[in-house]
Formats: sequence, C-alpha cells, structure tokens
Amino acid sequence: MNGRLRSLPFVLLVLGVLVGACAPAGDLESRSPAPTSSSVPAETATPPSAEPTGAPTSPTLAPSTAVRVYFYLGGEPGSDGLVPVERSVSGDDPIEGAVTALLAGPTTAEAGDQTISTAIPDGSRLLGLSVADGVASVDFSREYQSGGGSMSMFVRLGQVVYTLTQFPTVQSVVFKIEGQRVTVFSGEGIGLDRPQTRADSGGVLPAIFVDLPAYGGALGNPGRISGTADVFEAQFRVTILDAQGKAVADVPAMASCGTGCRGAFDLTVSYAVDQAQTGTLRVWDGSMKDGSPINVREYPVGLVPAS
Repeated sequence: MNGRLRSLPFVLLVLGVLVGACAPAGDLESRSPAPTSSSVPAETATPPSAEPTGAPTSPTLAPSTAVRVYFYLGGEPGSDGLVPVERSVSGDDPIEGAVTALLAGPTTAEAGDQTISTAIPDGSRLLGLSVADGVASVDFSREYQSGGGSMSMFVRLGQVVYTLTQFPTVQSVVFKIEGQRVTVFSGEGIGLDRPQTRADSGGVLPAIFVDLPAYGGALGNPGRISGTADVFEAQFRVTILDAQGKAVADVPAMASCGTGCRGAFDLTVSYAVDQAQTGTLRVWDGSMKDGSPINVREYPVGLVPAS
C-alpha cells in the first residue's frame, strides 16, 4: 500500500480564547523524544509547563526508513526477474517493516503496464523474525508455501532472501512455517537444509540485475548504478532516457565475471537534463549475431540536473 504522510494536528481556537502556545514541530529527521527529568541535570531542567492539563499536544512521529522490497518484473526471457522497489517504513525495526511491506505486495500503479507482481500468496502473515550472528530467522503462516509451481516457490523464497539481506546485519535466511524450521519447502521438495543466501536465488534474476537505484527511485547526477550480471564477456551497456525518450547517457559497463557466472558491477553515470523529471534507466546486452539489444531491463527513475 502507498504510504501516507500524516499532517501534524493544529490547535483550535475555542471561544476566541487562546490557551497556551504550542512549540513548532521540527523536521522529521531531527525530531527526537524529549529528555525525561531523570536525564536532565537539575541546573538545566525546564520548568513545568504552564499549559493546562488536558490541552492538546503535538504527537511524536515514529521515524521512517527507506527500504527496498523485491517483487517480480515480467518481460522477455533474460529480462524478467526480481526487481527492487522502494518503500518507506516506520517504527524501530526497519527489517521487520521491510518484510511487512513485502507481504503487502505491489501497488496498483506498480502492477500496471510494467507487470510487477509477487509470488507470495495472499493471506501470508509474518509470525516472527529474529536476527543473530548474521542469520535472519523468519517465520511465516502456512499460506506462504501454498499454491503455485516450482518457479513460484523459488521466486517467493528469493523475494524474502533479497529483502532481508539488503541489511548489513543479515547475510543469510532460515525459513520457518508456523514455528517449525523448514528443511524441505512445499510440495515441490525444495531443499532448505542450510541458511539461504543471495547466491541461492540467482535463478530468479534477470541477466542484468540492477539493485540500485530501485524501480521508481531517484538517480542522482552523477548517479550510482550497481547490481550483478551474467552476460557474454561480462560486458553490457547502460542507457539513460529523459522524459521524452531521448538518450541523455549511453555508457559501457562491465561485471566482475563473464558468461556462466554472476559478477558484480558498480558505476557512476552523468547525464544532461535541465529540470527534474521521470526518465528511464535501461541496461542491455548486444546480440552476438547482429548487436541488437537483448536482455533488456528497464524501468522509471527520477532524473535531476547535474549537481
């Protein structure tokens, strides 16, 4: 579901009498709970407020964190696979917030022409989540392993593994269903006898997988583009299109490993636009036969003038 920004409440003037004065709220990034009397030295403690008991006060908003959740972007073979999508989650535990956002699925807009979908069945619930020594233990309700064939099962496992391992404290994932450790997942008999890593989900990625920026996310200028690829001789291209579809950047890129293995890439690209707009990030490989684009993965990103 789309996140909604909450407006700060305001104080009504009652019968024309102004009761007290409310201090203006600071920016969300700088807001923190007021210190308690036990944490404030006596010589600097604030005198008791003159505001009458029961007068309305501005609530403290929970901090929000930008995270990525991973859905499935359809396309031609070599172009379809997991795709990162940004979400803003609130609360003290962004890891749990990210999994909750993943279970909520794509928005209506995301699931439109770009055919973004999720392999996680409706009704799947998060029953528990803990992280220790780099391993996340995630417990789902029984719906999580219901329905679908083997491809659906691999995709939904990959969605969870990628969502959790974006956090530096998580390197691998153990799955539970209704509190029981899973070593064989679903009727498809997928073995989960050891913690799952991103390397175990390589089969559900496109040939060129961009992890940053996310689908619909902001691309700085210059902008960082990173991910993994399995393409011939490790070479491919990155093209940035402006809102009118004009190429404003087209550069070669190279992964750390070529055909038959998935290598990492991380590059910075500059481009020319005169105002902020929604453009397109396109990564693609050239056919060995005639150089025509293959393994094309593209999606919208926010473009800005050079800084």
